Amino acid sequence: MKIARETPLQDDVRAMVAALNDYLIPLSPREFQFQLTVEQMAGPDTVLFVARDDAGKAVGMGALKVHDETYGEVKRMFTDPSVRGSGVGRLILNAIEAEARERGLVMLRLETGSTEGFEPAWRIYERGGFSRCGAFADYPDSEYNVFYEKGLTP
Repeated sequence: MKIARETPLQDDVRAMVAALNDYLIPLSPREFQFQLTVEQMAGPDTVLFVARDDAGKAVGMGALKVHDETYGEVKRMFTDPSVRGSGVGRLILNAIEAEARERGLVMLRLETGSTEGFEPAWRIYERGGFSRCGAFADYPDSEYNVFYEKGLTP
């Protein structure tokens, strides 16, 4: 398995984003979903990491969106069903955290859903050292959202 920074403007990444959206959209009301588009992920404030298997197939992704000089946000975490449970998500999260540390950020935050179907996301974040926290940035504090954060030491 190889994890690398890549542009989101690739067909296989677009396909993963579509698969992620297909999974997420039915789980909670659309007004409480905050998904970056592929074009937004290509912006200068976001770094995308893609996991590829030995054959070069994209099997996972996750992004770091830098909000300011102190904190970044984990966005668009996804693993293909064929590799779930194999540690790919953890490797992507580790790559995001390493990038945040390299940039001197002191906090990582994220928003995810609170309804049934989001349990795998909660597990990976909690196993990765994230703790639940309150809403941040311009996210609404709603019953459909859960927020996490992790302090980073330099």
